[in-house]
Amino acid sequence: MQYFSTRGHSSRLDSAEAILKGLAPDGGLFVPESLPQIDKKFITALQPLSYEERAEKVLGLFLTDYTADELRGCVARAYGGGKFDSERRAPVVTLSDASVLELWHGPTSAFKDMALQLLPQLMQTALQKTGVTDTVLILVATSGDTGKAALEGFRDVPQTKIMVFYPEGGVSRIQRLQMCTQEGANVNVTAVKGNFDDAQSGVKEIFGDEAFNGELQAASVRLSSANSINWGRLVPQIVYYFSAYADLVHAGTIALGEEINCTVPTGNFGDILAGFYARQMGLPIHHLVCASNANNVLTEFLRTGVYNRQRTFYKTITPSMDILISSNLERLLYHMTGSTGRVAEWMQQLQDDGCYTIGSELLSEIQRVFWADWVDDAQTKATICDVYEKEHYVCDPHTAVAYAVARRYQQETGDTRHMVVASTASPYKFNGSVLEALGAEYKGLDEFALLAKLAEYNDNPVPGGLAALARKEIRHQDVCGKADMRQAVLTFARQ
Repeated sequence: MQYFSTRGHSSRLDSAEAILKGLAPDGGLFVPESLPQIDKKFITALQPLSYEERAEKVLGLFLTDYTADELRGCVARAYGGGKFDSERRAPVVTLSDASVLELWHGPTSAFKDMALQLLPQLMQTALQKTGVTDTVLILVATSGDTGKAALEGFRDVPQTKIMVFYPEGGVSRIQRLQMCTQEGANVNVTAVKGNFDDAQSGVKEIFGDEAFNGELQAASVRLSSANSINWGRLVPQIVYYFSAYADLVHAGTIALGEEINCTVPTGNFGDILAGFYARQMGLPIHHLVCASNANNVLTEFLRTGVYNRQRTFYKTITPSMDILISSNLERLLYHMTGSTGRVAEWMQQLQDDGCYTIGSELLSEIQRVFWADWVDDAQTKATICDVYEKEHYVCDPHTAVAYAVARRYQQETGDTRHMVVASTASPYKFNGSVLEALGAEYKGLDEFALLAKLAEYNDNPVPGGLAALARKEIRHQDVCGKADMRQAVLTFARQ
């Protein structure tokens, strides 16, 4: 299986090379030349397997230049060793009106662990396979969860450094503590004055700056990404859609071959795009429901075909979704059109004008697969409370956004297919917002007292990694403007 750019101006690469590069030289994203197809036998064979064994089967379809032993080793190091607090890694909890796919049982209590524990293993193996001797500097822009998950995944991994940029004041207090207390000799965390899109566009500009990359190469450093623009970050996410479906069939919740719907809280469009890949491969998914917060650029796009980032930016209680430029949408547009030229034109329009329009014919094709809606903070809190009262289940705000939109989809369409809601973070990461939604007395409590308070409501205990933050020192306090990001990268690269 080989990979090429969504914008068409780069040569085909094996997966190891694509993973090391992260972003294509023309600014596009790497996509596979074709999508492997599966059948019912494939799904049946997954049912008795562990999550690690399922991952080997699915990844082996895409990462064909990795040997079976290499993949087995990567997967074992990623998901083993007591890093996850669930034996199933990504368990499915079935409630009265939906099943919740819990993706937050890893070391940083967010769904990003499902990919970012594996990506460093894939990347280190790729370095060995390709004979690269340079240091790989991982650049990350984060709206909250990706940063900590990437830092934890790449901490002290040989031949790598990692630098994370996050929007100053734009992440939860727990998320900030997770990043700013990060240990490791090869890590840096820097706040950016602005919002997530400022941090993300700054990182993209650094990747695209040939002269700057030449300076880094002179110091034997090359850039790569741990954001979901990197294929090695995205492909592990396909696995948990297959795993969830196999679990539902094994439990008798659905019959083999029965279609399901999946609702995903969506910011950068990577998580839901992984579901699209699973669907295109033959997994019986009817609709992928895109759930947004008040930064509802994706809802507007999936309903009108107009992508317009020129809009008011809102800081919400779901900061991982506070995004106006959803990078992975570019991959969807390529797969729906097969045209690198059209994708390149739309991305240029987005950069120049802040807006592009895809037309009614393509929109109709996309709407056969996707449905979209959004909810505000008040509705998010109301959903947290309602789910708890009806199900005695505590969900984080991002999961609540998805749950609310899933219910709305069912009501408006009358679709009775079984619904899977992707739960992307532990409620303990957003304890203040969750406690407020539950009507709890929490004013005046610090972050760690809030964790203990939320534990009074939640059947799941406080994750060890979050509880341990109380004893950790702040190690990273750097702040810079968007214009200063290049210099910050260069300084860290030369250390």
